[in-house]
Amino acid sequence: MSSVLTDVASEGRMSPLLLANRNAAALWTALAQVRGNEVVQRPGFVGVKGSERGGTRILLLGPDPDEDDLAALAELVRDRRDGKVVVEDQFGTVDLGDLGLTSRRLPVMIRDAAPPGSAGGASSSPPAVEIVRADSESLLETVERVVVHGFPLEGFLPWRPGEVFPRTMLERQDVEFFLVTRDGVPAGACMVVLDGTVGGVYWVTTLPEHRSRGIGRMLMHAVLERLSGLPVTLTAATAGKPLYDSLGFDVITQATWWS
Repeated sequence: MSSVLTDVASEGRMSPLLLANRNAAALWTALAQVRGNEVVQRPGFVGVKGSERGGTRILLLGPDPDEDDLAALAELVRDRRDGKVVVEDQFGTVDLGDLGLTSRRLPVMIRDAAPPGSAGGASSSPPAVEIVRADSESLLETVERVVVHGFPLEGFLPWRPGEVFPRTMLERQDVEFFLVTRDGVPAGACMVVLDGTVGGVYWVTTLPEHRSRGIGRMLMHAVLERLSGLPVTLTAATAGKPLYDSLGFDVITQATWWS
């Protein structure tokens, strides 16, 4: 990986942006490993050559990839003839318009490390709502179904069990899944990536029929309690940002996503 990921801020800590970036790299590397995808490791980026439905994913690892990295990145994009490519540039310094890609901006957010019970607001769940860690194949399959349909992950529709989150994910120590049920029915889910210094939260999802009932907030309270003592990072969609603002997350950058 790029040396930028090991740079230390003047106060002796890694900067929030580099923490978030390293966690995102851990996410895509873990998914590639369990899905059997080819991983392209370069000093300036990590690339995952996914399946026909999953597409190619590229994450910039620093603000100034050199000419060789940019040439290798362009080759990965051009090789994906079906056009299913996403390039995530958290540093916002690379223009990929000449490759036929268009951009959008999404906020990368972080919440400082906090002690247990400090998420803010009521953290208890009503009796009808249960939040559990998905640590069995059946629960993992349910999480996958909720994420694919709720987010939604359009490239993976129609849903095929085990394609997004293969069962071997359960063997990893660096990923966890959480499932919310309401009156015994699956309502929401998310994935957490732990890399030792930060927790990353991904695909925080509530199914349409369960929205506007506080499911996402209850799920985030449970996740923040699990990650107490660690800074927590995520990339927010427009609809979810007010929730994360209220939970103490701060925007550290506006990432550019090219597709």
